[in-house]
Amino acid sequence: MKAIVISAPGGPEVLHLREVGDPELRDEDVLINVAAAALNRADTFRRKGSHPPPPAGASPYLGIECSGTILAAGKNVSRWKIGDQVCALLNGGGYAEKVAVPATQVLPIPPGVSLEDAASLPEVACTVWSTVFMINQLSAGETFLVHGGSSGIGTFAIQIAKYQGAKVFVTAGSEEKLAVCKDLGADVCINYKTEDFVVRVKQETEGKGVDVILDHIGAAYFQRNLDSLNVGGRLLLISMMCGAVTEVNLSCLLARCLTVKASRLQYRSNAQRIIVFD
Repeated sequence: MKAIVISAPGGPEVLHLREVGDPELRDEDVLINVAAAALNRADTFRRKGSHPPPPAGASPYLGIECSGTILAAGKNVSRWKIGDQVCALLNGGGYAEKVAVPATQVLPIPPGVSLEDAASLPEVACTVWSTVFMINQLSAGETFLVHGGSSGIGTFAIQIAKYQGAKVFVTAGSEEKLAVCKDLGADVCINYKTEDFVVRVKQETEGKGVDVILDHIGAAYFQRNLDSLNVGGRLLLISMMCGAVTEVNLSCLLARCLTVKASRLQYRSNAQRIIVFD
């Protein structure tokens, strides 16, 4: 098969299409004929050499999510069959014609979503559902703020939170991005370049604050996120794009019984990707 390989850490020019061996199909795996692969920040970091490689046994190639058609299934796989169209969260290997992946990391393609578009679904779906709903337990009638509303995570979070009955707040850096968020169902759209999201959140909630915040900014927003939470509010960190170190006034956590959690996607030793909560 053909796959994209990295000749040396660097820019896009280090990516090359090469003939490589087919992936090994284990008893718990399915083999997917790749129709499309998504581009994630982790892929660009790994290309640059700033992201740790996967452990032994995982694919050596880029691509942590893909869509395609199942070509074969291991002897312990019962849910999936040859010919099924699926998408999958991978340990790597999406930038290739074929990829072997544990059957537990494979998802059906939702009605109305094309085979190609489905390649961008697993990472955001697993991240948002596990963090916002499984861990922070966002419920119907609650208020929810997601930063970077026009991002992949943001656009998915808006739609699923709205579907689940939450009131959705978003931040983004331009009116064009906010218009996209509004079209997807966001109730309150805040341009963080022209207004203070803490002030706006308090105005829209009669001074209470929101119940749940999903944040990838990190240190730069940490205190402001706490200031934006309602009594019993929950803050979930999924990245630290703007810093990992900050000072915080702990009194607000105690006074309003706030909860702060963090999550990350990491590799198991058996090459299965899981979500870890700290």
